[in-house]
Amino acid sequence: MLDMKFLRENPELVKANIKKKFQEHKLELVDKVIDLDVNNRKTKQAADELRAKRNTISKEIGGLMKKGLKEEAEAKKKLVQEMVGELTALEEKETALAEEIKKIMMVIPNMIDASVPIGKDDSENVEVQKYGEPIVPDFEIPYHSEIMERFNGIDLDSARKVAGNGFYYLMGDVARLHSAVISYARDFMINRGFTYVVPPFMIRSDVVTGVMSFAEMENMMYKIEGEDLYLIGTSEHSMIGKFIDTILDEKDMPYTYTSYSPCFRKEKGAHGIEERGVYRIHQFEKQEMIVVCKPEESMEWFVKLYTNTVDLFRSLDIPVRTLECCSGDLADLKCKSIDVEAWSPRQKKYFEVGSCSNLTDAQARRLGIRVKGENGKYFAHTLNNTVVAPPRMLIAFLENNLNADGSVNIPEVLRPYMGGNEKIVPSK
Repeated sequence: MLDMKFLRENPELVKANIKKKFQEHKLELVDKVIDLDVNNRKTKQAADELRAKRNTISKEIGGLMKKGLKEEAEAKKKLVQEMVGELTALEEKETALAEEIKKIMMVIPNMIDASVPIGKDDSENVEVQKYGEPIVPDFEIPYHSEIMERFNGIDLDSARKVAGNGFYYLMGDVARLHSAVISYARDFMINRGFTYVVPPFMIRSDVVTGVMSFAEMENMMYKIEGEDLYLIGTSEHSMIGKFIDTILDEKDMPYTYTSYSPCFRKEKGAHGIEERGVYRIHQFEKQEMIVVCKPEESMEWFVKLYTNTVDLFRSLDIPVRTLECCSGDLADLKCKSIDVEAWSPRQKKYFEVGSCSNLTDAQARRLGIRVKGENGKYFAHTLNNTVVAPPRMLIAFLENNLNADGSVNIPEVLRPYMGGNEKIVPSK
């Protein structure tokens, strides 16, 4: 959410930013919220003046009573009572205007960074850098669910009966590999100085609206019927929510966490739930990284975060590339975002396995996350990034480590989590 003062003083910049995000339907909101803000400030001023006048008269009443001038005092009391009704009306108007302003400000997008490429959708995202040599072996690589089936490692049919499309049973070596990757990612981030956290997997509505846009909320979140609770779509939601309505001490910054959680997503409006595989599903597990820092440090942390993901995938012998998200592909709260994509030898192209985002102070304003420093209070900056998200990551792992005989190599760093095995061998 933008600072109202910034919008008030820079309406044309805000409109230009909206155009860069190809959201022209929101342009009228800028003028509308400015008019509401003018009205709200006038109402507040009138209310403040009335309160001051009421307080002055109230003091006069005390003086009149001491002097025994009851008739004059009663007249003043009547005047104060009339003011109370007028003041109540002004306060109600002020509250209504403030709510309307907040409602509009919640849908005006955050200012994107000047370095963000301009484009309408993800087809116009820009490659930044490749890491590792993409290899296409001289043997055919099956679809990822077929590879898993050779290990008796997945059961989609039973999951479909139990929960419907978008769910799975992972079993045996594939399930063990899934857990091994999560455990390795956890330790990888701990070794880089991040604090490990297991957060709540459900959050209240005020946290939901604080961490994401209304469009994201509608497309992603599952609501718990009869309760003010939502299943999280990523542990970032819980982790940023951890700081709601807090004043942090500048000397304790930054806060760097790596969190584990299951994730639940409707995937409404996405590219569709897969029936065959585990690329786009309703339930998965993820290791995340979250940073809450001072504004001047957020871009430095942004680079550190996506570099962590690149380094982790390279340690598992998986080629990756980074992709700069264009303006039209950025969610409304994001200032800048880079996707990490893994190489798929079967498809002979890269596919997304993680996303790193700098939200500047957008979430902090919504949630009231402030920092107390030498020069006063200010809003913190928040960032998040995927460390690893199996089972999607397993697709890249299995394809890039598959041998012609159907076995899968286990990189050295992962072997301690796989019982020391150097490879896993299919049962069929």
